[in-house]
Amino acid sequence: MFSAIARVFRTPDLRRKIAFTLGIIAIYRLGAHVPTPFVDFPNVQRCLAQSGSTEGLLSLVNLFSGGALLQLSIFALGVMPYITATIIVQLLRVVIPHFETLYKEGQAGQAKLTQYTRYLTIALALLQSTTLVTVARSGQLFGTGGAPECQQLLTNDIWWAQLLMIITMTAGTGLVMWFAELVTERGVGNGMSILIFTSIAATFPGAMLAILNSRGVEIFLLVLAVGILVVGLVVFVEQSQRRIPVQYAKRMVGRRTYGGTNTYIPIKVNMAGVVPVIFASSLLYIPALIAQFNQPQVGQEPAAWVTWISQYLTRGDHPLYMLVYFLLIVGFTYFYVAITFNPVDVADNMKKYGGFIPGIRAGRPTAEYLDYVLTRITLPGSIYLGLVALLPLVALATVGANQNFPFGGASILIIVGVGLETVKQIDAQLQQRHYEGLLR
Repeated sequence: MFSAIARVFRTPDLRRKIAFTLGIIAIYRLGAHVPTPFVDFPNVQRCLAQSGSTEGLLSLVNLFSGGALLQLSIFALGVMPYITATIIVQLLRVVIPHFETLYKEGQAGQAKLTQYTRYLTIALALLQSTTLVTVARSGQLFGTGGAPECQQLLTNDIWWAQLLMIITMTAGTGLVMWFAELVTERGVGNGMSILIFTSIAATFPGAMLAILNSRGVEIFLLVLAVGILVVGLVVFVEQSQRRIPVQYAKRMVGRRTYGGTNTYIPIKVNMAGVVPVIFASSLLYIPALIAQFNQPQVGQEPAAWVTWISQYLTRGDHPLYMLVYFLLIVGFTYFYVAITFNPVDVADNMKKYGGFIPGIRAGRPTAEYLDYVLTRITLPGSIYLGLVALLPLVALATVGANQNFPFGGASILIIVGVGLETVKQIDAQLQQRHYEGLLR
C-alpha cells in the first residue's frame, strides 16, 4: 500500500495534478474564513461559540460551505448554488424538450447545458446572498433568542453596504465555481465534488473534539466505533450493483466484423446518490420557515397550526419528524431515479446497436424488464438512504449529539462517495503509466 502511494508521488504528472488540487483546496479554505465587508467578525465568532450550529436547510447549506455560511465569509454560499442549479437543469430535461435534445447532442449539447447551469448558478447566488444579508441584518441568523451581540452582525446596514456584501458573496460563488472547473481540468477528480468533500471534512475534527469535551471519553469512543461501522456499511452499499448481462450480435460493416461481445449494465443499489436527502431536507424546512414568518407579536398567542408545526416538524428528535423525513427520502429516491435512468432509452440504444439481454426480447420487453429490476433494486437503496440520513436525528434523541454528529446524513454519503471516486481516478491514471495501480 505504501509503495503504491510512493509510486503516485514519484510520477511527475500525477504529482503535479495532486499538488495543483491541494493548492486550490488551500485557497478555498482560506476564503471560507475571510469575512465579507461590513461584517462584525468578533460578534459572529461569539455567536458561533454560543449557538454551535443551526437546524434545517440552513445547517445543510452551512455544512456544504464548510462552516463559511454562518461566518458570513466571502465564500459563505459555497457550492450550494451550483448544486441547486445542476439539479434544476436535470429536472428541466423532463419538462423542456430543448434541454433533452441538447443532452442527447453529445459534447456540444453538454457544453450548452453547462453554460445554462453557470448562468443559473449566478442567479441563485444573487438570490441566496440577498436572503442571507437580509437575515443577518434582521438579527435572526442565529435565532431570535440569542445574545444581544447576535442581533448586531453588521457594522453598517446602509443600502450600499448591503449591496456590496451581496456582490461580494455572489462573486465568491463564481470564484468557487471557477476553482471547481480548474480542478476538473488540471487536477484529480471532479472539482465540485472535491470542494464539497473538503468543506465537509473540515468540520470533522471540530465535531469530534466537541463530542469529546461535552460528552466524555465513553460517548466519544462510542461515536467513533459507530462511525467506523457506518463508513464500512456505506462503502459496501455504494459499491453494490446489479449487473444485467448484455450480448451484442455480430454484424458486418464493409469487410469488418463488429459485435459478438458480452458486457453488462451496472445498476447501483444507490443510483440517486445524496440528492434525495437534499430534496427532503429542503422540503421539510419549508413548514418551519412559514411558521417562523408567522410568529405573533410579543404578548399574543400563536396560531394553533404554528404551534403544531413548531412542536412536531421542527424538532429533529420527534418521531413524527423522523417518519416524515424518512418517507420523503424514499419518495424522492424513486422520483430522482426515474428521471436520471430511462429504461426506454436504454432499450432503444441496445436495439440500435444489436444488443439484447439473454432471454428477453429486444425493444419494449427489454424496457419493461429494466424497469422491473430498477423498481425493486431502488427499494433497498431508498431504505438505506433514509436510515443513513436518520443517524444524526437518532444521535440527537439518544446522546444529544445532533449538532456535532459527523457520521450520518449527507456528510458521510458525500465523504465516502467522493473518496471512492477520487481513489479510483488516481488508480486509473496510475495504471496508464505503470502495470500496477493503487488498488488491489
